Amino acid sequence: MKWPSSNAPVRLKVSITSLAFMPFPTYVPFTPKRMFQKFTSMFTMYAMIIPRNLISDSTLVQDAFDLLSANGGRASFADIANSVFCLSHAEAELAAKLIADLIAHDPRFIIEDTHLALNADSPELRPLAEIDFVVLDVEAVTVRSQPAKIIELGAYRLKAGTIIDEFETLINPEVPLPRFIANLTGISDEMLKHAPLFSEIVSSWLDFAGDAVLVAHNSDFDLRLLNREIGRCFPGYRMRNGELCTVDLARRLMRNLDGHNLDALADHFGFEISRRHRAAGDAFATARLFMQLLDQLESHGMRTLAQARDFRATKEARDDGEIKMQLAFGL
Repeated sequence: MKWPSSNAPVRLKVSITSLAFMPFPTYVPFTPKRMFQKFTSMFTMYAMIIPRNLISDSTLVQDAFDLLSANGGRASFADIANSVFCLSHAEAELAAKLIADLIAHDPRFIIEDTHLALNADSPELRPLAEIDFVVLDVEAVTVRSQPAKIIELGAYRLKAGTIIDEFETLINPEVPLPRFIANLTGISDEMLKHAPLFSEIVSSWLDFAGDAVLVAHNSDFDLRLLNREIGRCFPGYRMRNGELCTVDLARRLMRNLDGHNLDALADHFGFEISRRHRAAGDAFATARLFMQLLDQLESHGMRTLAQARDFRATKEARDDGEIKMQLAFGL
């Protein structure tokens, strides 16, 4: 058999589940190099064991989740095929196959005979007092115009208002630290040189986080950083944990304060922050703050995670968090 030249296309029939991710026709030209890359990627994906608290970061999955949320938590395969895949007259078998492949083992969904439903056993409706929380903080570095990279991760697990476990590690960002960051945190290049890479701690971090709701001060920033690093280790996946932001909650609960940064809030509640600008120190302070905010949520009648999540921040608070993310991610 004569192998085609490197530029010659090979006509490869696309599987039925690929229809959602590429336009018709169902035959797509591949060069030998692209075929090798494709099959190498597929082998890596199927050989990889995906932790149970990761879900696909596909926009199609999110579209399906949003559709179900807007329709009482349930929708027919035909409606999903039409809305998510833009297939208005998909056969029932094709629609069912596409949806099953799309959501894979995502625990947020339940497949019924002809419908997809949201899993009712969700933390959203559970009382806040019964939920495990993991309060976290990351320290990060941005070199020149590169996106931020994590240099330290610290977290505390809360159960029934008590800290029951902790997680702390330095992380080698594989880039030199700017002097400003070194002076601010006390972390040196020498310390990071011997620290593990994120890929070496990701499994222990995911085990620690488990199914807990994640809490951070400006959670959009911390969790986007975490999920980007996780996506490098598990391409196409992100953490599925629920989240709460103490900045958002504090700005709604205490609007009269001049500032809502961690220092101002610690001062307001009368506690000091030890090891400021170190991940574990800031995470511990955020945990103490969060316990105070939980009490205030209770006094405002917010008793479930869904109620706390809907207790959203002002536009100014969200804009401030977005500016910080743009600076850190080079957007």
